Amino acid sequence: MALSKAEKIWMDGELVDWDKAQVHVLTHALHYGSGVFEGIRCYKTDDGPAVFRLTEHMERLERSAAMLLMDIGYSVDETVAAVKDVIRVNRLESCYVRPLVFRGYGVMGLDPLPAPVNIAIAAWPWATYLGEDAIKHGVAVGVSSWRQRGINSTPPAIKATGQYINSSLARIEANRHGYAEAVLLNEEGKVCEGTGENLFIIKKGVIHTPPVSDGILEGITRDSIMNLACALGIEVRETSLVRTDLYTADEMFMTGSAAEVVPVNSVDGRVIGEPGPITVELQKYFFRVVEGKEPAFAHWIEHV
Repeated sequence: MALSKAEKIWMDGELVDWDKAQVHVLTHALHYGSGVFEGIRCYKTDDGPAVFRLTEHMERLERSAAMLLMDIGYSVDETVAAVKDVIRVNRLESCYVRPLVFRGYGVMGLDPLPAPVNIAIAAWPWATYLGEDAIKHGVAVGVSSWRQRGINSTPPAIKATGQYINSSLARIEANRHGYAEAVLLNEEGKVCEGTGENLFIIKKGVIHTPPVSDGILEGITRDSIMNLACALGIEVRETSLVRTDLYTADEMFMTGSAAEVVPVNSVDGRVIGEPGPITVELQKYFFRVVEGKEPAFAHWIEHV
């Protein structure tokens, strides 16, 4: 999806012009994927722009960096403030926010520790990740021939830039086969996640989602949906799933900061159908929450 330019990007404590937010071609992260990032959404509300679970995202960014021995150089409070500054200076009512911490220019080689650490935060208008039609009617997905990263190879708890190569391979394969998105299995053949989304199925009124131990990213939108389901009195189970569980699901949907809550209408050509009642109820509840219309979850949105 093409980028819509904004005016300013925050880089290492300074707001710089969008077109001048550049790095050297020998930046370490360009060669070795030595960076961590977040994807965050800001929504238009009656009280102005508000960022969904901003502090939790910046806390996860800090954890990811720490696991790669990267010192961001800014506290969570400071990076939260920087996100708000970027949204404010660009006069954005709603947007996607991309914080990025990366190993910069100065050394070359597989040992990343001597390289300096840089941080950038960008925000721009970005419509629904898989399209408005996907939100309303769902998407067709295919199980990828590519397996998700092993938990002892590149730990999924680290939201690292280099880890998304196999997601890219899976997405290319899915699109070439006519699917909107892919489902990746883990090394044991259990259902893991989408290329950039967590996954849920519904059987007999119960929601099932793979546990963290099966190699998924512990998604913030995933956690949100699990909490919203509980608030609605819908049972949620963290359950290891196999491929055929997807084929026989009554309903299925995927979640992510970019994707939001997207129903799945078929898997490998096996028809699930139009979004079911539980999916639709959760989807509507989620969008009311992010738009600041549910007081019980007002603590999840941070106004700019």
